[in-house]
Amino acid sequence: MSQFLQQIATKLKFYKKQLLLILIPCFFFSMTALPVYAATSPSDVPDIGEDNTSWVVDQAEVISPINEGKLNDVLKDVADTTGAEMKFVVIRRLNYGETVDSFADNLFKQWYPNPEQRQDKVLLVFDTITNNVALRVGEQLKDRLSEDIAQSVIQDTIGVPIREDNKYNEAFLNASNRLGTVLAGEPDPGPPQVQDDIQVESTFTKAEETDTENSTVWVVGLLVVATIIPMATYFAYVLLTN
Repeated sequence: MSQFLQQIATKLKFYKKQLLLILIPCFFFSMTALPVYAATSPSDVPDIGEDNTSWVVDQAEVISPINEGKLNDVLKDVADTTGAEMKFVVIRRLNYGETVDSFADNLFKQWYPNPEQRQDKVLLVFDTITNNVALRVGEQLKDRLSEDIAQSVIQDTIGVPIREDNKYNEAFLNASNRLGTVLAGEPDPGPPQVQDDIQVESTFTKAEETDTENSTVWVVGLLVVATIIPMATYFAYVLLTN
């Protein structure tokens, strides 16, 4: 009987070693596979200030590729027809203590160090964690793009679709069209009308759709980690103490 129990104990030790060899690599893989979204500083944003081929930086990945292409086309057309260059920057997280306004100020000066360079520039910065927006307008353009219009773009044109259902694509496309119209010297069309009781099927990609893959990875990864860590710790303890 004692010999039989000894054989079982030997086999258990063998299986524990094999299991540990499997669990430890899985643990480290799960930790490295999980996406980590670090805070963004102005120096982390690609410099497209003087780039006439790139008009949008979407580090938060909330704009669909199709709509990002549309945005680039609209902003390029505005630059070609009005001389005003608009850049849209979307980030996921700000550094501690920084606001979207301070971020926009620093990025505006980083891309255009001299006041003369900022005269005909517009910079829109959006933070997806807080859903806050900052809009910086060069002095030469303020006679067309007034502070009142800028605030309406922030609060209404962008703010309403975001508050409704995180409709990032719709918000940025509407903002680019409205800003382009104003910068062309035409009357401000105002924000899109909001219809409370009519459900209209959206043709824009929602944030939930663009973030589905990332959310799934997070959930699966956290479940794996929550399961593996206690098991790996227990078996490591048993193995080392025997």
